[in-house]
Amino acid sequence: MITVLFFARLREALGTAEVTLNFTGTVAELKEKLIADNGDAWQALNGENILCAVNQAVVRPHSLVEEGDEVAFYPPVTGG
Repeated sequence: MITVLFFARLREALGTAEVTLNFTGTVAELKEKLIADNGDAWQALNGENILCAVNQAVVRPHSLVEEGDEVAFYPPVTGG
């Protein structure tokens, strides 16, 4: 089981803050699965500037997700 978290405007667009599911594969494959399982509204995961972290470390789309991981999708944060 993995936990997938959604933050900020992404959470609002998807209508949920968290899902849990059985999954192993890459971050890109996880995005594909979430969109396929939940419908077109989840295309927001493919939006510009959506970042991903696995176990609180920023990763690239080809990074692996394994049993027990926490995956977070979020827009970039700016400060000023």
